[in-house]
Amino acid sequence: MKICYVTTVPITLEAFVLPTLRYIHEHTDWEICVMSDEDPEFAQRLPEYIRYLPVSMKRGISLSGIGAIAKMVKIFRREKFDLVQYSTPNASLYASMAAKMAGIPVRLYCQWGMAFVGFSGWKRGVFKTIEKLVCRLSTWVEPDSLGNLKFSHQEGLYPEDKGSVVWNGSASGVNLEKFDISQKEVWRGKIRSQYGIPENAFVYGFIGRITGEKGINELFAAYRRIAQDRDAYLMLVGFMEKADSVDAQLYEWAQNQEKILFCDYTKVVEQYMATMDVYILPSYREGFGSAVVEAEAMGVPVIVSDIPGPTDAMVRDRTGLVVKKADVDSLYEAMLRMKDDDDLRTRCGEEARKFARENFEQQQLFAHILEDRKRLLAGRR
Repeated sequence: MKICYVTTVPITLEAFVLPTLRYIHEHTDWEICVMSDEDPEFAQRLPEYIRYLPVSMKRGISLSGIGAIAKMVKIFRREKFDLVQYSTPNASLYASMAAKMAGIPVRLYCQWGMAFVGFSGWKRGVFKTIEKLVCRLSTWVEPDSLGNLKFSHQEGLYPEDKGSVVWNGSASGVNLEKFDISQKEVWRGKIRSQYGIPENAFVYGFIGRITGEKGINELFAAYRRIAQDRDAYLMLVGFMEKADSVDAQLYEWAQNQEKILFCDYTKVVEQYMATMDVYILPSYREGFGSAVVEAEAMGVPVIVSDIPGPTDAMVRDRTGLVVKKADVDSLYEAMLRMKDDDDLRTRCGEEARKFARENFEQQQLFAHILEDRKRLLAGRR
């Protein structure tokens, strides 16, 4: 079998795809290729069993997409893949069209988030139309949460007999060797010392892209109210993206607060999660919200917005709290409750660890993914 995995940029492959491909390589004799925007350093980091087929493509709308589609068609016809899997908006549009034109038998759309959900008006309509096109061109669709599967059927993106979720969802599960809870106290002390956080201080945490659609405006506004009469830190780990989507006054205020820590991107996210007392994801849209189960695996209770994806990655009122989307009052009340109720926080942390281990352990997920790919390949025409 020959399979190819396509994303717009290499960082998505590294974060969500390469661990799965290692498992597939160890358990099959399939030929594995990946495709993304060209990145020589990424190419050098790839293991020898993965062939890299770079195609120039960027995030955002661009006429260069026409060239990307043409190049993909040429590659797909030459390579004659049995299965092409794609995710992320641009890559999915280009690859679904190219794979259809090249006659690839299994065209798998891994629906890890839908751009149109975060838009309104004509822009929402345009991007929803694109989403429907990608789904129509694909032979099968796999969102990474049950909530988004149900949402897609309700929105008419694809019929109810087309699409499924592998196991309990998630793109890559949680690596319990990396998110090793036995190291929690060591890592907690290390990171707190690094940033000058007192051992007994309370820390709210966020990990992800710092942008408006992640609920950063609401997080800043809710924390500002908390900070008026409660002693607490706010730690943000991730790249600033689309700075104009974050309220300028709120962002300026946040940058001048000693107890708001901007920690940038890190490859040791588990150490930062160990530092947090509560993990918060107040996002407007998510495919799943992998950081939610990663935090839970570290025994950290969570607060998430009431949207498909994150609510599939936790158990409401058992591993954390659910708040209204884009609602400062709801988020503030949940943050305050988590801080002031030690019993709730402890109970949710213990339940979170158990829930993540039993439902999202990475190797179990990979086994389910491999069986799913075999099923799809067995049915190819």
